[in-house]
Amino acid sequence: MELFAVPDLPEIREGDDLAPMIDERVDLREDDVVVVASTVVSKAEGRTYDLDDFPPSPRANEIADRLADIADEKKDPRFAQAVIEESTELIMEAPFLLTATRFGHIGVNAGIDRSNVPGGDLLLLPEHPSESAERIRNGLRADRVVVSDTCGRPFRHGQRGVAIGWAGIPASRDWRGERDRDGREMGVTVQNVIDELASAANLVAGEGDGGTPVVVVRDWAFGDHEGSDNHFREVDGDFVRQALRQWTFDG
Repeated sequence: MELFAVPDLPEIREGDDLAPMIDERVDLREDDVVVVASTVVSKAEGRTYDLDDFPPSPRANEIADRLADIADEKKDPRFAQAVIEESTELIMEAPFLLTATRFGHIGVNAGIDRSNVPGGDLLLLPEHPSESAERIRNGLRADRVVVSDTCGRPFRHGQRGVAIGWAGIPASRDWRGERDRDGREMGVTVQNVIDELASAANLVAGEGDGGTPVVVVRDWAFGDHEGSDNHFREVDGDFVRQALRQWTFDG
């Protein structure tokens, strides 16, 4: 398996067609996986906004005031309003905003980015990342696309790449029913391959001002496994999410 960044992509602007911009810079193969950072997808789809586009509601003011007290620094209620509008649920409101997006992703601040946003204050996640992945896929010689973002993880420090949209590839491969090296049948292992591909690509893409938001994964095979598009947990089976709904911050 080989990973390499697509070179020399320009600053992406609203209305840019990402597929030909990628295709003309690398000799893609049909079975390549193209991992595209959500930042450039959002920029192409016009998801750049100013803080003034989000006049704060009473709830946003209340949230910003509480977070300011906790952090001992001023918080902008317009940002809180943007998070509210991009979320279907605020799972936690303190000591930070943990939210569920419309497409099922759970992360801090609805994934809204405030860095590397020329022409605006905020960069929102794509509205429908899997549809974005499908549009990009339709214009490429490669047949598999993952839209990635960076996200923190419970129980661990730091962020890593995760998949928020995908096309042409199942989200997971199912090892249940197969045998381990000792001949025992596996009963629970379902491997989330799109997250693993996004995380591997993030090592190549880098962070900050690296400027390499598209990575090609070559010579990786899904294998002879059952696959599914189960990626985000259903609420009824997400016991951590249910517990967080009942938890309150006392600091």
